[in-house]
Formats: sequence, structure tokens, C-alpha cells
Amino acid sequence: MTTPRALLIAAYDSQLKWCSSLRTELAERGFTCEAVAPSDLKSALSPTQIADAGFDHVDLRPWDEIVRDAAGCDVVVVALAGPLVQRLCHDLAEQLESSREVGPVLVSGWVGIIIEKITAGYLDRACTDVVAVNSGADLRHFAEVGAALGIGSENLVLTGLPFLSSRPAAPRAQRPPRTVLWADQPTVPAAPRERRHVYDRLIAYAEQHPDRTVMLKPRHRPGEDTFHRMKHHPEDVLEGVPTPENFAIVYDPITQLLDDTDLLLTVSSTACLEALDRGLDVALVADLGIHERYGNQVFLDSGLLRTFEQVAADEIGSMSDSFRDSYFGGRDLPPAQVLADRVEKLLATAERPSRDVWASTYVRGVWAARDAVGASAPSRRAPLWRRVPSAGRRKVVQATGDVRRLVRRAL
Repeated sequence: MTTPRALLIAAYDSQLKWCSSLRTELAERGFTCEAVAPSDLKSALSPTQIADAGFDHVDLRPWDEIVRDAAGCDVVVVALAGPLVQRLCHDLAEQLESSREVGPVLVSGWVGIIIEKITAGYLDRACTDVVAVNSGADLRHFAEVGAALGIGSENLVLTGLPFLSSRPAAPRAQRPPRTVLWADQPTVPAAPRERRHVYDRLIAYAEQHPDRTVMLKPRHRPGEDTFHRMKHHPEDVLEGVPTPENFAIVYDPITQLLDDTDLLLTVSSTACLEALDRGLDVALVADLGIHERYGNQVFLDSGLLRTFEQVAADEIGSMSDSFRDSYFGGRDLPPAQVLADRVEKLLATAERPSRDVWASTYVRGVWAARDAVGASAPSRRAPLWRRVPSAGRRKVVQATGDVRRLVRRAL
């Protein structure tokens, strides 16, 4: 019997972490698992980030080679950004068009809470056989979108985030907290003055509570890269700023830091779910306002939105029942097990829900349009005008100059 093969595709550390538990589950079921990253598209995985995600090695390969390898695998976990997920499906469909092979089971999902491009992100991933959905609210929205566009919802699977359990632990944090952790985000807030304000308030909190340990955890170390790169690193923003002894910038993995944390603070980081899963207190700081650019609009029903004034006064909220049900309810098994079960079922039955999506009027129209404008391979195809022969380009430039001269004369 041939050993089934699984190909896991990621370009950034958060995507690789999303693959980790599913890789472990598939390996335990006898799959040979291999992690790859596209070498000719934007990606960034340092040795430290690879190790922190639980991997020994990630192989760099050109996109076309990854597509060819994917066609010969049993399972392909596409942990890439939405547009690249759709591009892989598009290119794989072309690869399989001339063969009679069923093709691999394609798996996609989101590495964290979806705070932007909710509909667009789903439609990019709707072309896979298994779409891992993080919350009940997302599931309902995606099903409605799929029904409206005639692409169905058979590939939607409510799993929750793969690094969460199926049921959050009972509250265990000490009140008032002894250890407070700020989960920083690369692009929230984006403006340097807003970021400095948040850090100043965090330092003021540490000064107000000298008996508490206050840690600021940046998304990445200076010089490292992530999917959303931090333009204003806290070490740069706070350079020369005096800080109290009980305040520190730390780089340990968030999973380790949460072991000794009582209260997690952030604006909209997915780390809030990890903290809630462990029974910790969480406050989602809303001093900058509620706005899509901060991603905190999705937490309006969470019961966790607080100002720094409330946090300093230890007025900490509790997770609402609706938020708990959305992100932790409706499932009894760990996410990785749910996904692996669905993968094995599709392999056993040779069902591929994605094929109906590929054949839908909506997707055929989108793919045809992207082929026409060169959007299916944005990083490797020249703009349309550059694909015109050089003599043709000269005619275009000459015609443009003629039009400009006529306009000037008319004026």
C-alpha cells in the first residue's frame, strides 16, 4: 500500500503555525508530510520562526514546481493568503485538466480571527475541498454568500482555530493580576503616534502597579518578517524612553508566555482566543475607538472591550455567551482531528467538493477575467502593455503623444 502524501504550503510563520497541529495529526495517521514555501513569491521564514512553529525544515521551491508537486499528492494544505489560495486552485485545475486523476484534497483556512476582507477571503478559499471555519458567525456568513453565488457550502467545516481546544478551561487567572501581557500586532495600530500612545499607557499601567510584571510581546523580533510586517517596532518607538523595572519587551513564544500570564491585553490579536482558551482574563483595549482599521469591530459582542482606565482600575470583563458559542461551541473534537477526519473521508470516497465550485458560473467567470487581465499570476506576468511587441508599444506611445498635442491646441 502506498503511503499517502501531504504537502503543506506556507509563506509566513503564522501560516506555518496554522499547519502544525494538522501536520501532527496527519503524520499520526500514516501520512508523509512535507512543508514548502514558494521561492519566487513573497515569503519570509527565518530558522527561528520555523523552529517556533514546530518544524525542522521548510523547503523553498518555485511556484510552478509546487503546483506540479501538489498534483501528485493526496492532501494539500494551502495555508497561504486568500488570493494565493485561489491562484493555486486555478493553476492546479489547469494542471489536472488533461489528466484523469482525481487530484488531491485541498484544505484551506484562516490563521486567526478574520477582521477584514471577510467575504473576499472566503471566496478565495471557496475553491478548496475543505474550508476550515473558525467561528459559528463566520460559518453562517459564508453559507449565505455561497448560496447567493450558487457555489454551495458543502466544503465548509466548523473546526475552530487549530491551536484551540474544543472547550475553554475554567477561569484560573489571579485577580488582581500579577503578570500582565500585551500582545502586540504588526499593523494595529498602524499610525506611529497611536502606537506610541498605546505603549505610553502600558508603561503608565506598569508605573501605577509596581507590584505587577508587565510584558510587551512584539509580533516578531527586529529584522524578522511576517505576513503583516511591523513598520514601527516597539524597540524603535520606545528608544530612549525611560521605563519602570517591572516593564519589559519580551520575545518568548506566546504559548510559553501565557503559561504564567494572568491578564492579556491587546487591540484585536488572535492571542486573545488563546488566552481565553486557557482560562485567562482578557481585555481588548478600545481607547483608539472601534473601527475596521483596528479590527476590533468583530469583538462588539465579546464582553471584553475595555479602556485603559478600566484596566488600570481592574474592571475586567468576562467572555459573553454568544462569543463563547461562536468560537468554542458546536464542536467536541480538536480542530486538527475534525480536519483530518474530513480529509480521510474525501480520500476514501474520491469526493472533491471543489470541483463543483470550479465548474460554477461564478468561479468560471472570475477565473476567465483574471486570465484576461493577468491577475492569476500577479508577481510573474508583465502588465498587459508590456506584453505588446516593442513596435506596438511605440505606436501606443506615439498615439498618446498625438492626443496630448491635440488637447493642448484645443486649449
